[in-house]
Amino acid sequence: MPNSAPAPDVIVLAGGRASRMGGVDKPGLVVGGRSMLETALAAAGSGRTVVVGPPRPELAASILQTRESEPGSGPVAAIAAGVAALGAEVTAHVVVLAADMPFLTSTVIGELLGQRADFDAVFAADSNGRPQYLIGVWRYEALADRLRELGTVVNQPMKALVPAHTKMVMLAGVDDCDTPGDIDAARAALATRRDSAHRVGHDDPYSTTDGSAPGTSGDATFGTGSTEIAGSGRGTPGHSGSSEVGDLPAAFAVGNSGPATSDDSATSDTGTTVPVTTAQPVAGTHPPHHAGIREPAADAALPLDRAREALRESLSRLPGRHCELTAARGGALATPITALGALPRFDVSAMDGYAVRGDGPWELRADIGFAGGQRPDGLHPGEAVRIATGAQVPEGTTRVLRDEFARYDGRLHRLPDTPQRSDIRRRGEDRTPGDVIAPAGCAVTAALVSAAAAVEVTTAAVRGPVRARIVMTGDEIRSTGPLQAGQTRDSIGPILPVLLAAQGVRTLDQVHLRDTSHGFDQVLATATDCDLLVVVGATGGGAADQLRGALDRARARILVPRLALRPGGSTVAAELPSATTVLGLPGNPFAAVATLIALTPAIVTGRTGAHPPPPLIGPLHNATEISGPVTRIVPARSANDSGGWIGDPTVRTAHLGGLVDRDGVVIVPADAHDGAPVEFVPVPR
Repeated sequence: MPNSAPAPDVIVLAGGRASRMGGVDKPGLVVGGRSMLETALAAAGSGRTVVVGPPRPELAASILQTRESEPGSGPVAAIAAGVAALGAEVTAHVVVLAADMPFLTSTVIGELLGQRADFDAVFAADSNGRPQYLIGVWRYEALADRLRELGTVVNQPMKALVPAHTKMVMLAGVDDCDTPGDIDAARAALATRRDSAHRVGHDDPYSTTDGSAPGTSGDATFGTGSTEIAGSGRGTPGHSGSSEVGDLPAAFAVGNSGPATSDDSATSDTGTTVPVTTAQPVAGTHPPHHAGIREPAADAALPLDRAREALRESLSRLPGRHCELTAARGGALATPITALGALPRFDVSAMDGYAVRGDGPWELRADIGFAGGQRPDGLHPGEAVRIATGAQVPEGTTRVLRDEFARYDGRLHRLPDTPQRSDIRRRGEDRTPGDVIAPAGCAVTAALVSAAAAVEVTTAAVRGPVRARIVMTGDEIRSTGPLQAGQTRDSIGPILPVLLAAQGVRTLDQVHLRDTSHGFDQVLATATDCDLLVVVGATGGGAADQLRGALDRARARILVPRLALRPGGSTVAAELPSATTVLGLPGNPFAAVATLIALTPAIVTGRTGAHPPPPLIGPLHNATEISGPVTRIVPARSANDSGGWIGDPTVRTAHLGGLVDRDGVVIVPADAHDGAPVEFVPVPR
């Protein structure tokens, strides 16, 4: 179109030291049949492109090439060199990306470009939520301003360049390769995908028509692809009448692996299959059956509290692993963690003010103590020095005089009638080496990560987080494209990763399984690369409901055969011989979502050994209007004036309209009366 905006300029960083790769030319390494530099250039688009790094004669003449002023002086210096090479006539936005991401696609760049409005920069985040500052879209003026403000660009960290007004978008395919192990894993993943594609009669799965990575649909909000698994019943073309499920994604191939992150390959999620530790039973990890926890009868409907207890107590624990705490959010500590250092590490000022020695008045010295700066020289009696919060107090300090308590008239005075306070945090006042920071079973939360880092603990033995695969079922379900006769829009598949993430569960991928007689057999047999298989639909007793038969053929251990709950009665939970948990949810959207949020915390507790979260209990003001002969789960809103909740008497299970403008759901016991205490389960927004 004549008035369309030009494609944005592109800066590709293809230099660096590659210190963890032994100094090899990392962008030139071939993964999946092409170099990582070629992958980056293919994803970057058609804009004017400059490659920063050593000379590469093989590049097209249309690609500008340049080098940092000091080769190997860091990404900021490389970006500055790229900006200089673009010259004065530049586009409004500039794409910046590193050439070390073998799974990068144009879909990722398109997603970032689509969200660039109103931001100085939009960056990708990998499957662990880790910002990838070397794959982003910048407003050119903001980038140029930040480079000017830095002064020197040599050996500057990328964080120094990042502007304040940014956005992070979690996307699949942005995991980088920093070690030889990462390269090997990426090559194995792509080789497995090609083999799998050839076996089922497809072309190279990594060369899709829209440039997207295999198994993704460009859905960056949830980072999951929705892969159609076509039924291959008798007479299906190309399958010689086989009754087995066909067109399985690479995620279902036994032994499949994918791109590893440099921190922890077992915790990557969403979109691209990653190398994971198979959750096989480990000696000593399967808890004994506690008194009162019995294998339920084949068709017995369990009350919700008993179902939760069975999941917490009878699921096999995940094996413990030692990893970075930042990569284990959603997991639980396998062993306690104790402080390695004191907190504070030394005596520090608790307030902005003056470090003083003696009772005053004091002679004020010219030097100043800053947090992270050099410790001021020791104080003599009658001396004071200006000091900031968090700064190490000089030797001899008797107290810190707050700014608001001080007056200076050539000498420093304490204002009359102000309290005598120390305002010094003494070394080890909060923690001393060996103090228990958190016990085994404590959930790995943001607070725990921070508290541990404050005492020099960054790694620990953890279980989890739980990694899930979502399986949507039904011939009538369609996720994208126009609906045909008899088809229904998938209205809950896109939100399930969000609901699971709120419970600490990471979604590996999401697939669609057609209604076939033995489709679930292969799904269950190859579910060894995930910890939890969430199946939506096929849990009832109808002609198309095949999950229960497949669980029986797989010799699964049934923990929850059904629920004494409305809606949600057809729910089933089981454990496969591989130790993978299977949670079969009803096909009706409200029943599926309500049951998922009610049971997932118990599954996380059972798999990780986390301490179970306490329930939220309060009065239900209209319980009589809602309750019936069995326990019900219904949408509810907070009763702001009187506390507690007000529930919806009627529920339409075919959609989630009832949850719009509601705070969550309440679990209403049978024959409850107004004001009866009920459990409230919030629904993530």
